[in-house]
Amino acid sequence: MSTTEDKITNQHTTWHEHTVTREEREALNNHKGAIVWFTGLSGAGKSTLANALEDRLNKMGKRTYVLDGDNVRKGLNKDLGFSDADRVENIRRIGEVSKLMLDAGIIVMTAFISPFRADRDIVRNLVGKGEFIEVYTEADLDICEQRDPKGLYKKARAGEIPEFTGISSPYEAPENPEITINTGDRDIPHCVDELVAYLTGSGVIQKTG
Repeated sequence: MSTTEDKITNQHTTWHEHTVTREEREALNNHKGAIVWFTGLSGAGKSTLANALEDRLNKMGKRTYVLDGDNVRKGLNKDLGFSDADRVENIRRIGEVSKLMLDAGIIVMTAFISPFRADRDIVRNLVGKGEFIEVYTEADLDICEQRDPKGLYKKARAGEIPEFTGISSPYEAPENPEITINTGDRDIPHCVDELVAYLTGSGVIQKTG
């Protein structure tokens, strides 16, 4: 949809306030809503970490959901490619969906390369302070290439995938993420421990035991 169409649509719509508030939903969930935004190169472990964290939180009785990059491109964003403009729109849409889930009082985890700082900042600015938790899933390019779980780096090196992040398209690492997880030298349970500790320390979830 073009900017002009957006403006016309906004002129003829009105935000409808819900009867049940976010605070009431969070009280029912017994935890706060949050957007846990995993960013990093392909193969850095974003999806693995997001799903491992969801599994841990689920066992702790928390309401969660993972938005995975590939899954979202199968449906909501199947009309988008991998040009810079389409990457921006991909993240914009995910940001809006994440904001709705935040309002539902859910801890939503997103696993997207999201290569541009400006786009991640747009999502951060959609919500309140402390509600967007940027997790830099850090791993050196050579480690990501060695893993190459989907064979994408091999295809990119062969010129079969244009505009591939880290090879022919840039990745802008976070400058001040809430938390950095180096998946090159830590196992998954240790990484999840760190994430749970952060969520507890920031007041998203309560201490147990």
